[in-house]
Amino acid sequence: MNVSARLERTVRICLSVAVLLLLAVPRVTLAQSADAIVRKVVGNELWYSDHDHSRWMYEDDYKSPSKDLVKLVIQTPQANLSEIIQSYGRTPSAQMHQGDLARLKKTVNDASYRAQLRQNERHDDQQATNLLKMLPDAFIWQIDGRENGIIRLSYHPNPKFSPPTMSSRVLAAMSGTMTVDERQMRLENLFGRLDKPVEFAWGLLGRLNAGGTFQVTRSEVAPNEWQITETHVHISGHALFFKDIGDQEDDVTSRYHPVPDGVDMQKAQQMLLDGEVAKTLGVSDPFAQ
Repeated sequence: MNVSARLERTVRICLSVAVLLLLAVPRVTLAQSADAIVRKVVGNELWYSDHDHSRWMYEDDYKSPSKDLVKLVIQTPQANLSEIIQSYGRTPSAQMHQGDLARLKKTVNDASYRAQLRQNERHDDQQATNLLKMLPDAFIWQIDGRENGIIRLSYHPNPKFSPPTMSSRVLAAMSGTMTVDERQMRLENLFGRLDKPVEFAWGLLGRLNAGGTFQVTRSEVAPNEWQITETHVHISGHALFFKDIGDQEDDVTSRYHPVPDGVDMQKAQQMLLDGEVAKTLGVSDPFAQ
């Protein structure tokens, strides 16, 4: 082979390698960018969770197989107080309203009851935190696109990840999508679907059916203030000798308004009962005094 031919062959090889590298770079870069985005978003959400001391009043529309309620909620440093204003689209009965008032008064006056509520909330918050921390490692992420300040990502289970708890096993079996506010790097929407059944102790303790879904939506309710405004969970299965189990709920919150400084439980209770919360949120309270 003469010098000219060897040079031509060398050039062709170099060009071929260069093309392969150029084709490979976008995939590698996107994978790295997706992972970095998810870790940044998770870090931001954890930081704000630890440092957010804002208090809100809002409307809460909750549906499950056994409940269909609309509540007015007002947050205080001691506890969240609420009043039911609708049940299955109607004004609650007098009996239901009296029971609701008794629960409200117990929250205000019974410190041990409030401690129990806080313990339950801390348990739920810790579980949510643990699952949030899993997101970067439990899944393989990729960027699907960027548009109008929103980053769209998709994910599927990472076969190298070993879930440490039963609840994390459920999450780690999901595939789905996530959208991110690119300017603030805050989580906007997280959707997941069970790709296959999840069994516990080979199905002896429980089994969740494939196709179950969850969705969490966060909204900017005020400048740089984000809250969970929608939670939808629809998962079914059985546990312990084929007893049916299910987690079916839809929880939508809206009409967020900041609670004025200095509002304690007693003041918050008064604001609920005299209709001030309802008036502030622009809703009708059939029990306003």
